[in-house]
Amino acid sequence: MATLALDPRLDKNTSQFISGDHRMLIDGKFVHAASGKTLPVYNPATGEVMAQVPEAEASDVDRAVRAARRAFDEGPWGQFSANRISASQRGRLLNRLADLLEQHLEEFAELESMDNGKPLAVARAADVPLAVDLFRYMAGWATKITGNTFPISAGGEYLTYTLREPIGVVGQIIPWNFPLLMAAWKLGPALAAGNTVVLKLAEQTPLSGLRLAELIMEAGFPEGVVNVLTGYGEGAGAPLAAHDLVDKIAFTGSTEVGKLIVKAATGNLKKVTLELGGKSPAIVFPDADLDRAIAGTASAIFFNHGQCCCAGSRLYVHERVYDQVVEGVSKIAGKIKVGPGLDPQTEMGPLVSEEQYQRVTGYIDSGLKEGAKATAGGNGGAERGYFVKPTVLTHTKPEMKVVREEIFGPVVCAQPFSDADIDLIAREANDSIYGLAASVWTSNISTANKLAKRIRSGTVWINCHNVFDAALPFGGYKQSGWGREMGSEVLNNYTEVKAVTTAL
Repeated sequence: MATLALDPRLDKNTSQFISGDHRMLIDGKFVHAASGKTLPVYNPATGEVMAQVPEAEASDVDRAVRAARRAFDEGPWGQFSANRISASQRGRLLNRLADLLEQHLEEFAELESMDNGKPLAVARAADVPLAVDLFRYMAGWATKITGNTFPISAGGEYLTYTLREPIGVVGQIIPWNFPLLMAAWKLGPALAAGNTVVLKLAEQTPLSGLRLAELIMEAGFPEGVVNVLTGYGEGAGAPLAAHDLVDKIAFTGSTEVGKLIVKAATGNLKKVTLELGGKSPAIVFPDADLDRAIAGTASAIFFNHGQCCCAGSRLYVHERVYDQVVEGVSKIAGKIKVGPGLDPQTEMGPLVSEEQYQRVTGYIDSGLKEGAKATAGGNGGAERGYFVKPTVLTHTKPEMKVVREEIFGPVVCAQPFSDADIDLIAREANDSIYGLAASVWTSNISTANKLAKRIRSGTVWINCHNVFDAALPFGGYKQSGWGREMGSEVLNNYTEVKAVTTAL
């Protein structure tokens, strides 16, 4: 396979990195896979190969896990080492990493655009700054992870308190839709809490994670504290999830793979957290600010090409304003400029891979065959690259695959409702195996908050969608996962609680 001639618009440093010799980070050293195997990295705008990265297998995973184990049990990162790094020093290292990432913002934005396909402007304004903020936020928590003291009712006098301690070696597996940001979401809290990490990057989008590994070493993290692997799920992700020296596995990705992770983790009963799929409803009431609701619900599904686990892919609109809202969302969809991520005019880039392109277009075809109508989009967008036009499907029914299953692409299914009963509306919104997010659009704050209580999802946005902050917990109910990312809640994922009782 020929390697891609890189886009001349790329910064020189970005081009040099993409075309360079890519290696994984294991025990403080950048290494090839033990087998010498590599896997191709594709430019989703063209379908051409632009880089080769190591294809890690079980032996590489074992090397990385043992390095992380040594760093936790014996190295300066371990809580019992004589030369232990303090919580304050952990925070300073995370802040240093955030500073370095910010200094290289443009390079990382270009890497995300080339690797994932997303518009450069989006990566520049959202992905990289949010990753920087996450590392800084978690740096502050490093010195604030505390236990409690308790009065107990047992006879006699006791001093009783709890300690909150790091779990140990954490295996982390991240997806391809927000490669850099998901790496930050995983690494930040794990490191702040004092764990060591083996991070497995998505095979489709490994470049920003490999570059981040270089910054991790430049920031001064001790050897073995962070190990970064590239490889396929079967060859690297599965042995990481099953490894007996891993104390916890954290996974973000599809619900189907999440179930496999749970099975793999049973060998040593390692802790598991999962941030999985969604089929999030966006509910528009007739008293909503319709201009705002139309723009907001369009963004809810078309942001990041719909490759968002919390995308507002089920659009429920009151029948009084249904036609107006669907027409408005369809007009926005029709005007979105689809093109390569580096094109400054592009508003939506290609999907990440040929596999994802076939998945999304297959769902569109399925919906149309089952009787849905496309008021926007409805087919692919180009002969070259993995482009799909933003699509609005009407005449959809609850039993259709496009309504029930996660598409993970720029496809929204619109359905009218006539109920005034909040409980009935909530029942329809909750009619899904998923429970990740939802949005409610209304000018009646009482209606909005009553419905927010009844919707079974980890996040409910009111008159907005896709609003994230490092301080806000994020995660799902039902088959959307276990545990929470971000905020103080995420620290519960990466710590154990120990009760200590002393008779006085």
